[in-house]
Amino acid sequence: MKHLRLLLLTPSLFALTAQAQDEIGFKNGVVDLNTANFDVKLIKDSGTLASLRPAGSDFDFLPYDYLLLDRRVQNGSHHWGDITLRYRERCGGNWSDGDSAAQRTPVTWLENGGTLAATNLSPTMQTGPLNITREWIDVEGDLGLQFTITNTGDYNIELGSLGFPASVNNIFTSRKREDMYANCSFMDPYVGLDAGYLQITPINGTGAALVVTPIGDTFLEAYRFLPEESRGGTRIESNGWEGYYEWQVHSKAWAANEWNDAQPWNHPTSAVIRPGAELRYGVRFTLVKGGVRAIDSALRKLDMPTAVAVPGYILPRDIIGRLNLQYSSKISSIGVEPAGALVLTGQDENNFSVKPSDSAWGLHYYVTKSASEAVSDLGRFVTSEQWLDDDSDPFGQKTIVTQDQRVWVAGLSDEGGAGAYVAAVVKQAFLPDAEEVSKLDSFVDKVLSKTIQDEDYGVKLSIFFYEPEAVPGYNYSTSIDWKKGTFNRAKAYQVTRAYNYVWPAASYWALYRVARAYPTAVGHEWEWYIDRAFKTVMRGMEADVGYNDAGLMGETVFGEILDDLEREGKKIEAGLLEEAMRARVSEWVTQEYPFGSEMSWDSTGQEGVYYWCRRFGETKMQHKTRDTILGYMPTIPHWGYNGNARRYWDFSVTGKLQTIERQIHHYGSALNALALLSSFKDDPSDSYLIRVGYAGTMAPLSNIQEDGFASCAMHARPEHLSWDGFSGDYGPGFVGMALGSGTYLIDDDQLGLVSYGGALEWRRINQAGTAARQPQGGNNFGMVKPHRQWVQRGRGSF
Repeated sequence: MKHLRLLLLTPSLFALTAQAQDEIGFKNGVVDLNTANFDVKLIKDSGTLASLRPAGSDFDFLPYDYLLLDRRVQNGSHHWGDITLRYRERCGGNWSDGDSAAQRTPVTWLENGGTLAATNLSPTMQTGPLNITREWIDVEGDLGLQFTITNTGDYNIELGSLGFPASVNNIFTSRKREDMYANCSFMDPYVGLDAGYLQITPINGTGAALVVTPIGDTFLEAYRFLPEESRGGTRIESNGWEGYYEWQVHSKAWAANEWNDAQPWNHPTSAVIRPGAELRYGVRFTLVKGGVRAIDSALRKLDMPTAVAVPGYILPRDIIGRLNLQYSSKISSIGVEPAGALVLTGQDENNFSVKPSDSAWGLHYYVTKSASEAVSDLGRFVTSEQWLDDDSDPFGQKTIVTQDQRVWVAGLSDEGGAGAYVAAVVKQAFLPDAEEVSKLDSFVDKVLSKTIQDEDYGVKLSIFFYEPEAVPGYNYSTSIDWKKGTFNRAKAYQVTRAYNYVWPAASYWALYRVARAYPTAVGHEWEWYIDRAFKTVMRGMEADVGYNDAGLMGETVFGEILDDLEREGKKIEAGLLEEAMRARVSEWVTQEYPFGSEMSWDSTGQEGVYYWCRRFGETKMQHKTRDTILGYMPTIPHWGYNGNARRYWDFSVTGKLQTIERQIHHYGSALNALALLSSFKDDPSDSYLIRVGYAGTMAPLSNIQEDGFASCAMHARPEHLSWDGFSGDYGPGFVGMALGSGTYLIDDDQLGLVSYGGALEWRRINQAGTAARQPQGGNNFGMVKPHRQWVQRGRGSF
């Protein structure tokens, strides 16, 4: 799979030297503006925002450097200050579209009138009777963007869509890694209506952040992807550039048409503008000097409501959550939709207990079955519905198989092919089922050790391939285009991708744990499993295997293997494995950002780099790695974005619907959470880490559907908003959940004594009123802050 993924890499700088036509008028000059908090550049011809820097800083939240290279200057390239809309006359009939970026014509500048800059957009937007003016304003030292839409006609106009394109410097095309981490940022939404906002954080996780909040009744109702052509030196919808979204104030016109097959986050609305009337909308840009951790406090200073949910916004039915709301006004009413999905019980003015019902799934909360029930469903589904015994299969797959042009998806290797089996096998180490263990042990014995792996423990790229001459009589599907992006046998049987070694090693380790606890449940002695786990890891570190110098997703399990080798007294093996890991760390600490992968930017290497740097005392790199994770893994009051480690291209690699779009709870959420939870154990006073980390740990529960099928991720675009139909690379996320699940009992400075992953039961046990704290539910572990106690059982259950 290595070579296919390289095709997704962005082209070199030298391949992008062709200049785009400057249709936005950037070369005609910019207008420099200043507020107390920002240095601002507007493009004179378009009046749009070109540069937004903290006052006196060189860091830019926008890709101004790309404009200097004549990129993103053509028609159709959106910037802050653009506006899109759909409207219709007399509130009926077809919708008309308007987009200020579609066909650029210089806008008309108006007298400032107390604003920083004011323009009329009529020259660049043909919107019938609607007259649109735009103002850039100073809002208490912040920057404000405001639109006034006036109906100059003689009849009502229904505004069925209104969007503000939201740009950010998230373009990695042709950038070196150090450049990315120094200059790029990510944007995340809270699609929370009048409480909605956007947050923008540098991808290195340090420095000032930015929040964009509503002015007046500018609801964040939806978050729409903005399709653009790949022109002017940027390739949209690629690993190099996810693309841009827009703040949708009204979305009825989209919901009734392009999005009519999806259930939106919020009820779609429209607005009616009467003749002679006007509507005004706007947003405010606020610098958060304290960075990502200070976003909530910055929002409260802006009189925006904030929320903290324990254990998060993914809530199993056997857990009573806690919700802390902070707002200047008292809460007047609480509504839950669907009705009965949650029961909120007020404890005091700002605190509520949240009890899920057994009958519904949430929107901003997501209600799941209990962890043990959901995981049991998954085990049954994989070993029944995703299971096929076929001794005639010429590829030696026998189980968990389908045909796919991306042969690794069907070939039981790579994350996309190993995902189903590794979830089912690792599940047995924590919640064993005798029938499942028997099936999976047979799979490991007959398929994993004899077909997926070579005799020297090399792991094939795929055991499925396209080469009709090599498998005469096999019926390849005629509905699949086998000419693009597939492997022949020689390519498929290469053992050159280090990422592929994690999942066999994790499977052997899980069955080692089962064999230690239940020796008669498996077909080999425990030594066989731990030995194969060790040898698989070591084979992946050899010189003919690529990417073993990078952090590997899921390799925290290598640390578990090392611990078990030491516990079993296998000093030679433990010494060799530790030596190999130390060699990698020695290389990492010489690099500024050692988070390379097959992609131009990735969120997969940090987990492994963090784990081994922490283990071997490289504190500086450990902390830098933690900070970068916080740069792409936010805490937001929405189950889909809270603890969601950024990922947007893997649907094209392993999904059924092959799109480039933000993935809701791809495997990165739970794997990156391991580093944050580990960091929290080192410093239990830092409750921000557990809020983000535990949210990521819970994420894989949401992927498990009612019947036990586990989707690789959910599609975030509003026209989709659905779980993908393939299990794909779900398994790595399950490994992260299994290793990170636990009960954390902490004394939070804001919330008091709270439990993540369990329940609190208070008992008065003496006259002094000492309370016993009894965590319930959860998996394996308990912790109390500030005592920093951490207890791990040898085996347990979710």
